[in-house]
Parts: sequence; C-alpha cells; structure tokens
Amino acid sequence: MTKPIYIINGTNLNLLGTREPEIYGADTLADIEKACGNSAKALGFDIVFKQSNVEGELVDIIQEARTMASAVIINPAAYTHTSVAIHDALKTLDIPAIEIHLSQPAKRESFRRRSYVAEAVTGTISGFGANSYELGLQAAIKLLNT
Repeated sequence: MTKPIYIINGTNLNLLGTREPEIYGADTLADIEKACGNSAKALGFDIVFKQSNVEGELVDIIQEARTMASAVIINPAAYTHTSVAIHDALKTLDIPAIEIHLSQPAKRESFRRRSYVAEAVTGTISGFGANSYELGLQAAIKLLNT
C-alpha cells in the first residue's frame, strides 16, 4: 500500500474563508481538504491533512512524515519567512516536498520575499489561490510516479 501524501498547513490557515478573503480567497481549509482528498483519491493516493498554529507542532508533523508519508505538501504561512526550525526539519526528508502559497509572496510586503522553506524543498507553487494545493498535489504525484 502506498503511503499517504501529507498536506501540512501553518499558522492562521484555520481562518481561511474569513481572514482577508481579498488575498486568500473564500475557500475554507475544510473546502481545500475535501478538494485535495477527492483529487488524490482519483489519482490513487490518500492524504493526511494537518494544520497547526504552533511552530514546534509543525516540526513534529514533518518529522512524522519522514517515515509515514510518500510526499509532503506544505503551506507554512507566516513561518515561511521566519522558521529555521521548519527549514531544518524539511531538510531531513528523503521524499518530495512541495512548498505552496495561496497568494504570491513576491507581490506582497518586502518581508515576505524571503522563504527559508524554499531552500529546503523540491519546488514552490504560489499565487493560484486554493488551486495552489491542487497544483502541489499534482506535482508531488508526478514526482512519485517518475
């Protein structure tokens, strides 16, 4: 049996749908989870979908993924720009890891232009709203199938 793909969500993403919808869209995190689950299942994969506002918990989830997941998709949210701990945890993975963002950080405040996560992942997808998750899932599955 194939290991699931872990989809890891960082700080404040539990507020999607109500927090700055002009930037992040109207989809809730539950909407995104459902869409990802349906897409993954159609492609022969299961997902494990997790969210935390706590940096250490995100590190724990990444460490769990080392042995339990076939790939990782991560939207670290604000921790993208601040977390060496998440960077270091991602560097321990021997599986594909895709960084995703709903918005396009490069078009936002200058402090959002630095991603510690980008230096530790296979690739980054950003700026496509909730579709960034679907694109990340497709990229991870494509990497797993090659």
